[in-house]
Amino acid sequence: MTTAKRIILDCDPGHDDAVAILLALGDPRIEVLGITTIGGNQTLEKVSRNARVVCTVAGVTDVPVYAGCTRPLVRDVEVAADIHGDTGMEIHSYQLPEPAFDLADGHAVDFIIDTIMSEEPGTVTLVPTGPLTNIAMAARKEPRIVERVQEVVLMGGGYHVGNWSAVAEFNIKVDPEAAYIVFNEKWPVTMVGLDLTHQALATAPVETEIAGLGTDLGDFVVGLFGYFREAYKNAQGFDDPPVHDPCTVAYLIDPTVVSVRRAPVSVELTGTLTTGMTVADFRAPAPPDCHTQVAVQLDHAGFWRLVIDALRRLAPPS
Repeated sequence: MTTAKRIILDCDPGHDDAVAILLALGDPRIEVLGITTIGGNQTLEKVSRNARVVCTVAGVTDVPVYAGCTRPLVRDVEVAADIHGDTGMEIHSYQLPEPAFDLADGHAVDFIIDTIMSEEPGTVTLVPTGPLTNIAMAARKEPRIVERVQEVVLMGGGYHVGNWSAVAEFNIKVDPEAAYIVFNEKWPVTMVGLDLTHQALATAPVETEIAGLGTDLGDFVVGLFGYFREAYKNAQGFDDPPVHDPCTVAYLIDPTVVSVRRAPVSVELTGTLTTGMTVADFRAPAPPDCHTQVAVQLDHAGFWRLVIDALRRLAPPS
């Protein structure tokens, strides 16, 4: 058995963030050192509660959850209520429990810094699946973390497609200055953007298989997908919802599930129509000092096998 990837999952639950949490908690090839939250899909208070609810449903209450930044670095708060609802994690036909544990004391940015500085260099991976404010703040507050991080695998951006504008993805668009900082630091960055995550569709056969687990946790995920499918259909015209965020964790578990291509990535800050756009330069070959790569192709069946196996490990059928 290979050594587990040790990660900090920085998220804004969010339906797809919930699945990313479950995949990370349920696969032995991942060790979750902590979960940090960031205002994004909904306000910080709401997503911080949601993160603890997901852990509670999964029966995992010993992973600390730290709340982070309430707002972008310089811009006004934007949330994605049209996709994730008023609570940030609206659900169909399932009664969410109260969180079984409290938020950890301290700020997410300080937890990120303290963890990276206390662990051996090159042993901690950052996995942001929301706006990049916490990660940018950590890099600015303690620049030494950059050379100590193993890699940053983030959900955000897209090289051909956007969703919060014609060319910009939500996580990048709502705090492009933070994204600019993260992409321009010299740590290795893998961008798992919309071009890849729009392949991670929760199809009817996937939902049927999860329902067939016959567990409370499976019912929870099916309930998430029910609301998510309806919201995505109304907001963006998808018949099946793309489950973006767990693609980052899947890549760390089994890199053969997510194909990547090295390319320089820049973040547009000033365009009238293009603010928040992630511009990937595919003019080959990538320069030798290129520290960024983008995800391009998903093994759909392999991806969902990882997710369903994790759900089964967390809650074996009785």
